[in-house]
Amino acid sequence: MAAGPGDPESGPAAGARFFCTAGRGLEPFLMREVRVRLQATQVEYVSGKVFFTTCSDLNMLKKLKSAERLFLLIKKQFPFNVSSVNKGKIHNEMQQLINSDPQSWLNAISIWNNLLKLDAKKEKLSQRDADPPKRKMRENDTMITKKLKTEQMQQIQENRECQVEEQIEEETLEQGDLLTKREKFQEEELQNEVAKAVDTHNQNDLTFRVSCRCSGAIAKAFSAQEVGRIIGIALRKQFGWKADLRDPKIEIFIHLNDIYSVMGIPVFRVPLASRAYIKTAGLRSTIAWAMASVAEIKAGTFVLDPMCGLGTILLEAAKEWPDVYYVGADVSDSQLQGACDNLKAAGLVDKIELLQVSVIELPLPSESVDIIISDIPFGKKFKLGKDIKSILQEMERVLRVDGTVVLLLSEDHCRHLKGCEESSIPLNSKGSHTDEPGAEKYLIREEKTGISETVSPSLEASNQECLPKMPPFGSLVPLECYKVSLGKTDAFIYKYKKSCSSRYSRLDTVSHVQVLECQPSSSSGCL
Repeated sequence: MAAGPGDPESGPAAGARFFCTAGRGLEPFLMREVRVRLQATQVEYVSGKVFFTTCSDLNMLKKLKSAERLFLLIKKQFPFNVSSVNKGKIHNEMQQLINSDPQSWLNAISIWNNLLKLDAKKEKLSQRDADPPKRKMRENDTMITKKLKTEQMQQIQENRECQVEEQIEEETLEQGDLLTKREKFQEEELQNEVAKAVDTHNQNDLTFRVSCRCSGAIAKAFSAQEVGRIIGIALRKQFGWKADLRDPKIEIFIHLNDIYSVMGIPVFRVPLASRAYIKTAGLRSTIAWAMASVAEIKAGTFVLDPMCGLGTILLEAAKEWPDVYYVGADVSDSQLQGACDNLKAAGLVDKIELLQVSVIELPLPSESVDIIISDIPFGKKFKLGKDIKSILQEMERVLRVDGTVVLLLSEDHCRHLKGCEESSIPLNSKGSHTDEPGAEKYLIREEKTGISETVSPSLEASNQECLPKMPPFGSLVPLECYKVSLGKTDAFIYKYKKSCSSRYSRLDTVSHVQVLECQPSSSSGCL
């Protein structure tokens, strides 16, 4: 099961081996995403992690939406046998993670540096591409000025024409010298940045830090600090690297548990799940993106979140699928104000409209919405109980026939909707989107060893996980169900499709609707 990241000479161009951490239940979404977005191969998973090979650069890797963190894989292997081996022997086996195959570590460092250099070169090229238009504009301005001055001087004093032309040429040359100096300075700065990313496996001044996570039987024998110390000492002895806990050049991540041992290098210091464009976090961004991907949003559609809260679902959807009409509704002033602040921070004020209305009295005509995506509130603060039926009835009313509803529901919501009926539905493991024509469907099976493998469709029936069944609700027919982790609690992403016209209807007139206008330069108000 041990795996090196690749050939150091060819680097990322030949395909590097990565893995991402993911929230429990989001592995199918992440597997689907890396295949589609990164054209990844050799995609497999263990609980909470997805492994894949790709040639993509850092810019593409940053676009992953369903991943928590991204790592360049150094090594993956079977877990340590803690029950039958003494502590001293396990200590030696940990050291062998480095000493038995040092080349895999050097390969990983080389690929990591190549990724950084490639990113710096692309930034350099983009700056060069941006410079010529500016220089041409300056040259054009100089030529126009020269022509005008020449014509004026010819009319006023012909005998000074040559002197004026020489003067203008000297000014042009001086400007050209300044441009050349500036370009040389910018190039030197970029070269300095690239120099910081040079291969370091042959240098003794590389600084590092080890981050460890232990769970299961290994955690009872060793603490994360002990493992980090063992690995750190082995790296220092093998390669001569220096430990730096505050600001290291490289971080080594190690996770040991009962099903695997994995080592990697964090590609980005900031987790992918920490969106820079979200000012105030609400629903986990990875869950919000997964819900939007299940909805299969198309350009030109009308997407509604009738209980939008801080607007996380709409933000994730609008960033990924911009050519759509988005509306968010909520009854809470504070939630809408937070959503408005998030829209400003994300630059999506003109993409998403906010309404202050109740979810059971939506100011929309019947069958006018293409897609509804919503996180139905739950927990101690929200006691919806049987009110969830009224909420779904109103959603059903405004949704067009063949429209889609994607909801995040708690187990309590499910019990109220199914009348405490004890039944089950197979887990849909096909991923976040409908497979392309001819694409093979996969079910990923995790063996006792923790190694995942792709399983043919014929084996699906014997390997399906049971989830609470969501019965049809009126004209809403359930299509897919995913169980996902929200940290301390679990929830379910359900996808419905409206099969026929709803029996619920009312007059499509509204006496008063409050529309929240988000102004970038002033405080928000309701009209």
